[in-house]
Amino acid sequence: MDQVLQQFRDRITSATRSGTALRIRGNGTKDWYGQELAGELLDTTAYSGIVSYDPTELVITARAGTNLREIGKALAEKKQMLAFEPPRFDGLATVGGIVASGLSGPRRQAVGSVRDFVLGTVLMDGKGEVLHFGGQVMKNVAGYDVSRLLTGSLGTLGLILEVSLKVLPRPFAQHSLQFAMSEQDALHQLNLWGGQPLPLSASCWLDGKLYVRLSGAQAAVDAAMAKMGGADLPDAEKFWDEVREQTHSFFSTPQQGLWRLSLPTVAPPLALPGEQMIEWGGALRWLKTTAEATAVRSVAANAGGHATLYKGGDKSVGVFQPLAPSVARIHRNLKNAFDPVGIFNPRRMYSDF
Repeated sequence: MDQVLQQFRDRITSATRSGTALRIRGNGTKDWYGQELAGELLDTTAYSGIVSYDPTELVITARAGTNLREIGKALAEKKQMLAFEPPRFDGLATVGGIVASGLSGPRRQAVGSVRDFVLGTVLMDGKGEVLHFGGQVMKNVAGYDVSRLLTGSLGTLGLILEVSLKVLPRPFAQHSLQFAMSEQDALHQLNLWGGQPLPLSASCWLDGKLYVRLSGAQAAVDAAMAKMGGADLPDAEKFWDEVREQTHSFFSTPQQGLWRLSLPTVAPPLALPGEQMIEWGGALRWLKTTAEATAVRSVAANAGGHATLYKGGDKSVGVFQPLAPSVARIHRNLKNAFDPVGIFNPRRMYSDF
């Protein structure tokens, strides 16, 4: 792999000298996410493979181009998993891509997001220098915040080379229930359940039905089922896989675009037209709407959250919530520190840097 690293270094230092933009890309499973793509392709797939995996320490380290099919196979052999359930996109999503995008799946409401599982990273900056942040144990906090900072940065700060991730055992038992319920009642019920010692590992409200998944010890799952009631969800594994992989029919994106709203779980139903899917106990609201971007973002802000134009729609309105001037200044300073010439994924997050 040293030869591949040297190729990366040569390409990056040459681009820095000439001011040539580079578009960092693994298997391209999330090319649609963020602003328009720009720059010459820098393919990371040649830099792949699991560097180390210690099931007893619950840590796996892999190179950026390693796909999730390979990761999943290694973890499954030890009955472990990436607990934040990143979308796998047919197993082609890469380790570097899941960190750069920062996307988490249904279990995020119970265990945390990608950022909570990143223990350490290795990054190549705009000078071609290899920088190490964090480590392979939770107690090693040297540079830990920088590793977390890279999560969701869409490759704008540098080329992620390696990632160390915390993994968790697969649950012993799992069962899913469904309830006929209005949006308002579902939000109320999810917040009631959220304050109780129930093994909730996923929730989804759609088209007048609330779906929940219970995971953990068999006794805990059985007790929760008896307490909560509801009906069994047939083909539960298929349902949650479709939500995680965004292959459910709800995600077939029409021209109006699909919005991803991050809100407090206690936020009431939103006064916006269109179809909604609600996840994460009410904290994630997917919205298909013809409403103007300013209206969507205003409603989200008034509810205490923010809105992202996740897929489709008119990206000229800005995919991500506009930054406050003070926060934008921090972003620019970070970009200048890691990538002073601005060659990495320019304008992928915000049009002005």
